[in-house]
Amino acid sequence: MSEDEEDEELDDLRKKRTLQLQRRLAEEQQRSQMAQQIEQQKQALLRQILTEEARRRINNLKMIKPEFVAQLELQLIQLAQAGRIQVPLTDEQLKELLSKLQSTKRDIKIRRI
Repeated sequence: MSEDEEDEELDDLRKKRTLQLQRRLAEEQQRSQMAQQIEQQKQALLRQILTEEARRRINNLKMIKPEFVAQLELQLIQLAQAGRIQVPLTDEQLKELLSKLQSTKRDIKIRRI
């Protein structure tokens, strides 16, 4: 193989790799934009479902238990769309709902003997 052929082959490989990287970057950007749109839609729905005080409480909880709050937000949206909760949900109603959810949790206590 001559040096020119090797250079051409190397250039072809570089171009293929560059195209692959560009495609992967475009896909990542698209996924990121979709995730942002979904989050914006979710927040818009929550603004309709919750009062200002209730949203503040959820935002405070999000700092401590982000996974729990993510599930809670989805459940609230589903309940509101099904008409199973009164909209807008006040802070007091949210506290009651959270206490009910907390009471269903099993407490684990360790005693030393």
